[in-house]
Amino acid sequence: MTLPRAVWPLAAMLCQSAQCIRRVSRSSIRFRGLTGFGNALPRSPLTLWPDMIIDLHCHTSERSDDSQASLRSLAKAARAAGLDGLCITDHDAFWPLAELIPIARESGILLVPGCEINTDAGHVLVFGLEGYRFGHHHPEALAEDVRAAGGAMVLAHPYRRTLPPGAKPGSDRFEAALDRALENPLVQLVDAIEVTNGRGSPPQNAFAALLAERARLPGVGASDAHDAAGAGKFATQFERRVAGVGDLARELAAGRVRPWRMAR
Repeated sequence: MTLPRAVWPLAAMLCQSAQCIRRVSRSSIRFRGLTGFGNALPRSPLTLWPDMIIDLHCHTSERSDDSQASLRSLAKAARAAGLDGLCITDHDAFWPLAELIPIARESGILLVPGCEINTDAGHVLVFGLEGYRFGHHHPEALAEDVRAAGGAMVLAHPYRRTLPPGAKPGSDRFEAALDRALENPLVQLVDAIEVTNGRGSPPQNAFAALLAERARLPGVGASDAHDAAGAGKFATQFERRVAGVGDLARELAAGRVRPWRMAR
């Protein structure tokens, strides 16, 4: 339905008010009472909106050599930023669920185990597996195991190895890079593409968004945080409640997601 032009100012004002209320509720009042891992976190009877905002991509100093942030500091920073959940996706390394539960309870935020796996065709955020096995660097082998586990995959920062430095949106080099990216076998295997990455430049994220559009795949957002300050810079809005990795994988596979930028 298209709104009459005469009511546009009122609609805009209402939208801004709703976003303001949402930011205050997420960061201060915290009515949502998030749950995770069954009864790991307290449940609140008050839920002001059905969706959840989750950062799908971050790295801890415990399991990623290039990270300066501990799991605890990332969880606290994500909660302070107003996130509902945080996915822990260290490089080729998995966190056991039992080790995440105490930090989730302490921080009051849903923590979802995942992994960023380096394949021959690029980096993939994987949800649903419990460990890495030899052969996962082959995209098809990885996808087979993820599907068998009922999991989901997201193509991370797809501009890497593809978009030349300095290539601007609309230029011949930019378009040629998009054509190459569409031929990446991972595009046919993943459930979504990371279209906003907290460490990506505007042209790089624009490239990722166009790739998702042309591949007809859902776009998601994530911080790719390697320090606590980066947690939640970008995130993903889930239309339905996510209580764990199974829910998250199902919603990604169903495409009930969209990129989200947190207010700072």
